[in-house]
Amino acid sequence: MAGASPAAPPQLLDDPQEWLAFGRPCTPAGSPLPADAAEAGRGHPESSTWDSHVVLEGMHCAACALTIEDALRAVPGVLQADVSAATHRARVVWQPGRVLPSQWMKAVLNAGYRAMPAMDAFARGQRQRESRRALWRWLVAGFCMMQVMMYAWPAYVAQPGDLSGEMEQLLRWASWVITLPMVVFSCGPFFASALRDVRLRRVSMDLPVALGMAITFVVSTAGTFDPSGIFGKEVYYDSLTMFVFFLLTGRWLELRLRDRTAGALEAVMNRLPDSVERRDDATGTFARVATRRLVEGDTIRVLPGEAFPADGCITAGNTHADEALLTGESTPVARPVGSHVTAGSYNLQSPVEVRVEGAGGQTRFAQIVALMESASLQKPRLALLADRIARPFLVAVLLAAGLAAAWWWPSDPGHALMVAVAVLIVTCPCALSLATPVAMLTAAGTLARHGVLVRNLQGLEALAQVDTLVFDKTGTLTRDGMALRAVHTAQGWAADDALSLAAALAHHSMHPASRAVVAAASTSAPAQQARWCVASLQEDAGLGLSATVSDNTGLEPECKVWLGSARHAGVVPEQGSSALQVVLSAQGPDGVLLELARFDLVEDLRSEAPAVVAALQQEGVAVQLLSGDRVQAVQRVAAQAGIAQVQGECSPQGKLDALQALQAGGHQVAMVGDGLNDGPVLAGAHVSFAFGRAVPLAQSQADFVVLGDSLALVPQTVLLARRTLRVVRQNLWWAAGYNALCVPLAVVGWMPAWLAGLGMALSSLLVVLNAARLARGLPALPALPALADAETSFAGKAPQSPLNLAKTTLEPV
Repeated sequence: MAGASPAAPPQLLDDPQEWLAFGRPCTPAGSPLPADAAEAGRGHPESSTWDSHVVLEGMHCAACALTIEDALRAVPGVLQADVSAATHRARVVWQPGRVLPSQWMKAVLNAGYRAMPAMDAFARGQRQRESRRALWRWLVAGFCMMQVMMYAWPAYVAQPGDLSGEMEQLLRWASWVITLPMVVFSCGPFFASALRDVRLRRVSMDLPVALGMAITFVVSTAGTFDPSGIFGKEVYYDSLTMFVFFLLTGRWLELRLRDRTAGALEAVMNRLPDSVERRDDATGTFARVATRRLVEGDTIRVLPGEAFPADGCITAGNTHADEALLTGESTPVARPVGSHVTAGSYNLQSPVEVRVEGAGGQTRFAQIVALMESASLQKPRLALLADRIARPFLVAVLLAAGLAAAWWWPSDPGHALMVAVAVLIVTCPCALSLATPVAMLTAAGTLARHGVLVRNLQGLEALAQVDTLVFDKTGTLTRDGMALRAVHTAQGWAADDALSLAAALAHHSMHPASRAVVAAASTSAPAQQARWCVASLQEDAGLGLSATVSDNTGLEPECKVWLGSARHAGVVPEQGSSALQVVLSAQGPDGVLLELARFDLVEDLRSEAPAVVAALQQEGVAVQLLSGDRVQAVQRVAAQAGIAQVQGECSPQGKLDALQALQAGGHQVAMVGDGLNDGPVLAGAHVSFAFGRAVPLAQSQADFVVLGDSLALVPQTVLLARRTLRVVRQNLWWAAGYNALCVPLAVVGWMPAWLAGLGMALSSLLVVLNAARLARGLPALPALPALADAETSFAGKAPQSPLNLAKTTLEPV
């Protein structure tokens, strides 16, 4: 929302024109509408349910997330609320006829937090200011800690009688004066959060920490003002300043690391510019407008370094675009005049003018963002478990601290309170609440940067346990087009001559077989392209082409030529071939029909398919192939890819039955399909992949959507999911082991407050650092010695150039 400002009233967000800046209309069930329905919602927003996303300020833990969820769900008209403690974001599904954004945002404010539009430039600036304030608090705490330690040092090294009572009291007063600004400024957010919890009669992770700070400062202050009282034996300013410094160090580093790891998702979501130069048709000049104001038909100017704000066609200028978000490939793509550009890709080279063909929710980028937002707010099973135990655990912490203080009070009241402080601090379950979501979101961000969208975070858990992976054939193991495998020519005809003649006819057709012939001819016989002159061309749907062809060189007489199926060309079809055969025939001078050539066309197997299958098998994942195509064609593709278990001629229900049979046998099954006709089987698998170019993202049933064209992303995602689950388990074991070790030490009084603060900060930091390892990139596939042999075998079956194809003599028909 470019129009909002820090001082803008919340009622500004009640303007329906602003809703698209941080949400989209959706169905009552909560799923985003397709583009046409979104356009309808744009005109009548009050008639639909809206799905909005906001960034939250002031929250720190899973208990905060649960509090905000409860506050939002209590508002009439709010149908659903999901809050992520790891990303500090919330998804709110609401009905405009019953509630407005300012009202449910006020409910968040009343709960002690602040909500801002997730796609708002002000929200990004607010997070930067929050990071700067955290840095200042840390610096003040560090300065105070060093000064207090300087004043405390004499008490540690002095021998009995070295320090007079007046000097010791002076050092206590100096420490109190230095500690006071740290308590007021650096500890301010902890106290504010704790007071809010007390006022609202709830508990969060800041409450025990704030209690520990307050108790330590009050006990030390009492010892300073009344040295002869029950707390005058010792002061703890050094412990207080140290554990506050360690705590703020951990939180600041955690914030920075989280922004760099899990924050990768938000970086993708916010890559569109807030404004763009739009041409005024009346004056012909360009003026900056908010991106959300663009409509179809506008002409915009995009400068180098800017992201394209909408889908469109370049009308002026030439450039290169970075489309890594959409394809997973970082290589820049040339975009001359007349080419199409997509929202979210970057203009790398020079200014261009673009005619807008799709904006807002109509773009593919909007679909990607919708999926990523939905995934970032999902809570994996292990995270839900941590959320459920967060509040009871905090109550248990308070009780344990009270019992520890009561146990030690008779012997030494001051020591008893410091034992309670150590228990309060050391048991704070920050590491436990961060263990799962930070790792999951880091993995999701890494996959998004490489062209794989995670639609369901639960899918990462399921994928890590997969032992069987089932591929669809068409559009998955094979590409959408076809490839020329072999040319069989009649006596007297060279392969390139026959190919150029066939391409002269095929050039006028959009059939996949025709495009394959044209592509092969342009590669192997480019000099022959202008030789043939085609006239009176006709295309019979599903059969082939016929035309009158003359030879511009004068070597061949004008004749009638047919290209297509054997039946259309008037010849006998060859039996037992797994390839699709296209026949070229011509009418001879005496009216006899002559067969000139046969072209064997096969589906274009992805070049990386054998390596992908071998990599999966090497990792212990069994690979199978299910397809609705002919058995011979399916077996040929399976043999080339190295897949042993194959089923062909499967209906969609047949695929689902085969999948369920595997599941009934105890297998954890993943399905990889193109998403077009594989909806039931993708939904029925434990976890599934779909190639995003083949299906509208909002309608995909898959858990993972591969935006690019590389099949290698599938095994890489499997390996990353396994690594992610290992990291989650390591984090959970560390969090549990840390508490199991430190809580008894704190209860028996062997862990001072400063050491408890250090342990708490290090535990949270270690969890985030461990998760940050997942941001390094996708795992590399293992070296496969068998890959070279597989490629050689495939190359022998499907040579790349028709000039090298064997020729076979054909008899006249």
